[in-house]
Amino acid sequence: MLRDLLSEHKSSFKDYTELRAQVNTSSRVTLLAGNMVSNAQSSGGGVSARVYKGGTFGFASGAEYSAESVKNILTAATDNALFMDNHVKKGQPPLPTLTADNVGLKLKPGSEAPQSVLIDFANELDSIIEKKYKKLTSRTVVADYLGIEKMLVVSDGASSHSFQPRSTVYVFMSAETDDGIPIELFEPFSALGQFDTLYPDPKNLMESVDRLYEQLMHKREGVYSKAGLCKCIMHPDLAGILAHEAVGHTVEADLVLGGSVAAHNMGKQVASELVSMVDFAHTALGKPCPLPVYVDDEGVVAEDALLIEDGILKSYMHNRESARHFDVKPQGNARAFAFTDEPLIRMRNTAILPGKSKLEDMIASIDDGYYLVKTGNGQADTTGEFMFSVELGYEIKNGKLGKAIRETTISGVAFEMLKTVDMVSDDMLWSCSGFCGKKQYMTTAGGGPALRCEINIGGR
Repeated sequence: MLRDLLSEHKSSFKDYTELRAQVNTSSRVTLLAGNMVSNAQSSGGGVSARVYKGGTFGFASGAEYSAESVKNILTAATDNALFMDNHVKKGQPPLPTLTADNVGLKLKPGSEAPQSVLIDFANELDSIIEKKYKKLTSRTVVADYLGIEKMLVVSDGASSHSFQPRSTVYVFMSAETDDGIPIELFEPFSALGQFDTLYPDPKNLMESVDRLYEQLMHKREGVYSKAGLCKCIMHPDLAGILAHEAVGHTVEADLVLGGSVAAHNMGKQVASELVSMVDFAHTALGKPCPLPVYVDDEGVVAEDALLIEDGILKSYMHNRESARHFDVKPQGNARAFAFTDEPLIRMRNTAILPGKSKLEDMIASIDDGYYLVKTGNGQADTTGEFMFSVELGYEIKNGKLGKAIRETTISGVAFEMLKTVDMVSDDMLWSCSGFCGKKQYMTTAGGGPALRCEINIGGR
């Protein structure tokens, strides 16, 4: 656990200053067809300081965490801020002072599972898969852990100490169709907590792994989708990823200032009135979020950011500087992944809110369309345009699920596609296994309900 070597330096802060100590610890084991192809552990940490003067930041970091190194890093960041101010000459006033708060540990760092626990888990799960599923041509099992501990003090009096452990199991399965075409599906299982606590026994995952294999066999017999604009139901996982990539990034204030599609849409309808979207801080609908954030890396106490309400764009996500520009209150979206990173405006737990429809009624309402279940790689830009691969989907014929479809793509413009949403399911699923890659990696979570909408789908 990090010791507090930061607070004693607060008396030397002259301008707006952040001082942060951080340690990231990771472990990963990968088995390919029963053979271990990676077995890695790493731990990296240090201290960083960021000073604001006249409209620019000076930043410095170092890997040694000692009283002397903290002093030196703080001096270097201050010198960098003076240098930038003298050369850039923005002439901006100091950042507004916020109400100070001291946010302590919600989760305490404990003893991490030894590497042997991840190895044993992966080996046992792989052995079960090998024996149980005879039609696979390949399989991969990954056991992964990431722990991030941070300590922060800020010049306006805010301070925090946080710990966020995330454990994940990935299962990849491959097979071949009768005509020799390789197909693959994968499923991540991820949650907040230590690996050995969350995954004490591989058998606990087998119901979900069975379903993954069943879906792969469906895909093995799959047909090609018909290209064109059609009525589809997007599974919560797919809807959540689309919300993050094609909507969430467009409403990050730094990208808004860079000219994203959301720049001129504040207060306007950007989605169906059935669609509301929130970037949750730490609690969603009365339950803990998958990756809770209680205070950001600028010392701002985290609050929920209501992005879209009943189809109307209501707010952007901010850091202190952009919040001043737009004359709003920051809500804790400035986050840094490593001690060498400066905080950027990032999503936390971003989700579309559930509606009132039942999934079975949504399926029954479609005569000819598709139920899109899993997505793979994709891209979206600040215009809101997107294209994603669909790794698994099903035909909907006369209100019933039909054959699985082979890999295809979906594309469109997010704000236009969301205006076609006419049914939203009353359930909600979260995913927290991936990373957001905006300039630096960051753990994020996404979620939502199933959506019925019109979307462009590719064909053969």
